[in-house]
Amino acid sequence: MKIIYGLICLFFLVLFHELGHFLAAKLFGVTVESFSIGFGPVLFHRKHGTTDYRLSLIPLGGYCGMKGEKDFVRSLESGLDHIEAEPDSMYGVSSLKRAAIAFAGPLFNLFFTFLALTIISIAGYTYYAYSSRITLADELYPEMHSAARKAGLMTGDIITMVNSTQINNFSDLIQEITVRPDEDVKITVDREGRTLSFTVHTDADKDTGTGKIGVTADSSSLKEYEAPRLPFFPAVWNGIKKTGQSVSLTVQGIAMLFKNEDIKGSVSGPAQIVDRMGSAVKDGFSDGIRTGFAAMLDFMAVISVSLFVMNLLPVPVLDGGLILFAVIETATRRKLPPKVLYYIQFVGIAFIVVLFILGFTGDIHYFKNNMRSVTQ
Repeated sequence: MKIIYGLICLFFLVLFHELGHFLAAKLFGVTVESFSIGFGPVLFHRKHGTTDYRLSLIPLGGYCGMKGEKDFVRSLESGLDHIEAEPDSMYGVSSLKRAAIAFAGPLFNLFFTFLALTIISIAGYTYYAYSSRITLADELYPEMHSAARKAGLMTGDIITMVNSTQINNFSDLIQEITVRPDEDVKITVDREGRTLSFTVHTDADKDTGTGKIGVTADSSSLKEYEAPRLPFFPAVWNGIKKTGQSVSLTVQGIAMLFKNEDIKGSVSGPAQIVDRMGSAVKDGFSDGIRTGFAAMLDFMAVISVSLFVMNLLPVPVLDGGLILFAVIETATRRKLPPKVLYYIQFVGIAFIVVLFILGFTGDIHYFKNNMRSVTQ
């Protein structure tokens, strides 16, 4: 069942992204020749106006086919030094409009993140977490290094702040530390009623590239927390703030990816994303409908903001590449020659192939570890 949950969520997020391109293309006068729910063989279609609306077999998002997307290839094959395009085609509109159409897909992902986080703020939810009372990890696992012990922290300390961020439970601590590998962080603790501060230099986990300080949660401190329900306007403001934080954390996560020694353990393929998303939704609904919807929206928001950031990378064949080309054309007031666009595509395709291979090997690594944890 969790696979079905994960597929539905991922399907919706990709489709929402394509809907952004679709609406922007319509707005700026580019003919949308096809809009499909799903990929692969077409199961059903109906043409309305200039657009062929389709229902396709593979339920992993969809696509928006715009007129003239391959005009540069035809111009190249004809030996032209410019792209011949009709006014209602992708390369027929101005470069700024083309950039806006490319940006609309990621923008819709960002909007979904904001919408999901705002709804969660309005509805509230119940969750379980360990308190921020710590146990030094090397007391349980002597082979582990504990940066916290080296800095002076002790088992039983209650962590209340990391830098300037308040810590309410162990989940908050993980969120603050994981994005700060190999950094000095200021940690404030409550030690038997006394407030003490320490500077801890975090370690970088060699498998994931994330930060850690060598502490574990107090296993006897699990308790229920209630996220407060906010009125509409405070919820909107909270949604804006949390969306900004999500973008920042995602950018930091991508930066950590390039520092990581074992990159295959850090890149998630579609199978891993579907499995994790489905597990989060399934486990959430097992605790109640409100918690289930909150878990579903929260995980979808994480993936959606990742789609926003990743698609804006200035890489050919991604939306960010199209935006970059449009900006260059606007700045130079010259159209890029078809030959340049054609060869740059190979760079983008190579990048996507590398990501696919990393994602595929990451999926294998993930499921192999899961199987090992079950059999041991």
